[in-house]
Amino acid sequence: MDKRTTNINELETIKQQKIIEELKELYKAEEERKGKKKTYHIVTFGCQMNSRDSEKISGILKQIGYVETDTEEADFVLYNTCTVRENANNKVYGHLGFAKKLKEKNPDMLIALCGCMMQEPEAVENIKKRYRFVDIIFGTHNIFKLAELLQTRLLSNRMVIDLWKDTDMIVEDLPSDRKFSFKAGVNIMYGCNNFCSYCIVPYVRGRERSRSPEDIIAEIKALAADGVVEIMLLGQNVNSYGKNLTNPISFAQLLKEVEKIDGIERIRFMTSHPKDLSQELIDVMKDSTKICRHLHLPLQSGSTRLLKIMNRRYTKESYLDLVERIRTAIPDISLTTDIIVGFPGETEEDFKETMDVVSKAGYESAFTFLYSKRTGTPAAAMENQVEETVAKERFDRLLKLVQECSAKAAGREEHTIQKVLVEEVNTQDSTLLTGRLSNNLLVHFKGEESLIGTIAEVYLEESKGFYYMGRLQEQ
Repeated sequence: MDKRTTNINELETIKQQKIIEELKELYKAEEERKGKKKTYHIVTFGCQMNSRDSEKISGILKQIGYVETDTEEADFVLYNTCTVRENANNKVYGHLGFAKKLKEKNPDMLIALCGCMMQEPEAVENIKKRYRFVDIIFGTHNIFKLAELLQTRLLSNRMVIDLWKDTDMIVEDLPSDRKFSFKAGVNIMYGCNNFCSYCIVPYVRGRERSRSPEDIIAEIKALAADGVVEIMLLGQNVNSYGKNLTNPISFAQLLKEVEKIDGIERIRFMTSHPKDLSQELIDVMKDSTKICRHLHLPLQSGSTRLLKIMNRRYTKESYLDLVERIRTAIPDISLTTDIIVGFPGETEEDFKETMDVVSKAGYESAFTFLYSKRTGTPAAAMENQVEETVAKERFDRLLKLVQECSAKAAGREEHTIQKVLVEEVNTQDSTLLTGRLSNNLLVHFKGEESLIGTIAEVYLEESKGFYYMGRLQEQ
């Protein structure tokens, strides 16, 4: 990022902070007149980057003077949308139908739509025609402008639409409202350059843009000073971090710098594209005391033929070689993956190649998906769409194999003492605490609520497959 871009970002931050303060005064006066604060509610669909975006939205609204509520019967409701699959769009339309009834009861209610679905012109046109009651529409590139868009809506009393096709701007230095006090997500880059043939993300998130390492490190240091012990570095493909910077650095080099930060005890990241995962990154992970022993490495298909059609730019053989190098360097690592079943043109032989990779890779768990057409992607127009009954039968076979592999991998840490980040009181049994191992598996054990947010030593008494039952060790 050059100096001019940095200055533009800083000026934008100042501008938005000024608008936040203006709205704060406006809402404070209204609160004094009416005797109550305005409420807001955010409904978040999709990935962890969307969840991080919702934290920013929440932070801005709280600074303005809104109070969060757990119902859509709020003064301001925002839907942070996902569009990876078309049924995600349908969920949003369902919520809008409900919101319309709420707004009929409360005409002063404001409704906003943002996120990936709003980067699709067809979806926006549909909303403009059929959902005229929506007040604000913005996308993935200009979340930092929320206060300005809200101010425009209040002054104009019309639907406000602000959509950017792409941007070089990265404005991060604004309020954020973290879900957890002890762990946080940190965006290190935005967008995607890969154009996998089944995926809409590059079209709605734009081209890859990396944040400067200095800004990332400064943000993480501030989080550490605020009590955060675990960070999750976020990007559509973190392995390609740094390539578009004026002074390029690799993702592995960034991780080394993050590891030096006092107070940060755990480092996670996602998502990793196999084609960009370097030996340098494997070596950094192997030697690290802070990088968690978990790597999500999407496969999508084990068929080299299909991988080429998917535009994944690796082969079955290169993927398995990568898995072998990772497991050799880091024997205790937990590998997870994504797999699509029924991609257009998939034959029984192609599917068997996928099953072969699953058997050899020995994943701890896998997110398996039945292929569904995504309008706007090359794959949606491909011939030889697989029959639903065939795809479902294959999906069931894959699921059975994944469960068998998970069962074999489960329990490796049974009867050992492990470090656990204590996250919450167990939702099923309030006498238990729930925490997470470095490899991302959950542990349930008896303990005091004061342990939440700390890293405790726990003896893992029994493996239950996807979680452990443990016993807190004396501190």
